Order: sequence, then structure tokens, then C-alpha cells
Amino acid sequence: MSSIVDDDEAVRKSLAFLLGTPQVSVRSYETAVAFLAHIGRVERGCIVTDLRMPEIDGLELLRRVKSLGVDLPVIIITGHGDIALAGKALEAGAVDFLEKPFDDEAILAAVRSAFRQQERDTMRETKGMEV
Repeated sequence: MSSIVDDDEAVRKSLAFLLGTPQVSVRSYETAVAFLAHIGRVERGCIVTDLRMPEIDGLELLRRVKSLGVDLPVIIITGHGDIALAGKALEAGAVDFLEKPFDDEAILAAVRSAFRQQERDTMRETKGMEV
């Protein structure tokens, strides 16, 4: 499952359409607060979040997800990015940082990469339990 967190409805709808497939469901959230209220129901997938949002921004959302021990890859998107912000996001654990407007293939590649990373991590954990 992909979770989209963005205060811009048009972006949420566009990403939901782009990322949704019969194999991958998509849930959209208007705010980080709304997403965090449902985080216990999110088992697998990735989070695509806007950097600049009211109340809790994407970087703080990333930090909270990590502090809760939720091991979901996070992709940060923004219309107001710079190298310093990208560095902070990656240091905090984001798997990718994309500036808006991004091309469809860029976000699809980032999400595919996040899913592959999650599969590898799951396989490693499973092998570790077998020992």
C-alpha cells in the first residue's frame, strides 16, 4: 500500500491515480495528523509526503514515523526544495527527495525502489529468524 500525505488535494488525487494498481492500494491523507491517527493500520508499503504542510511538516512526519518504530520507506516531495533540505530529509531516513513538478516516471521509480528495499529488508529479517 502507498500512503500519500499532502495538503494539496490535486496532488493527492494525481498521485493516487498514478500509483494505484490492482496490486497496490493507495490511501490519501490531507495532513500528517490524519495519517498518524491511522498509522497503526498501515502494515506495509511506502509513504509519499509533501515537505511543507500545516501543523506537522513532512520532515517531522518522517521523524515521528521512525520514532514510533514504523519501518516504512518515506519519499519526500516538495515544491520548495533545496540541497540543504534534501540533505536533512535523507539524513533523517527518507529514501528519496523529489522536487515538484516531477515527472511521472521519477515518482514511479522512487516508489518501486522503496518497495524493492522493503522486500529486501523483509527477506533479511526472515532469514535472520531462521537461524
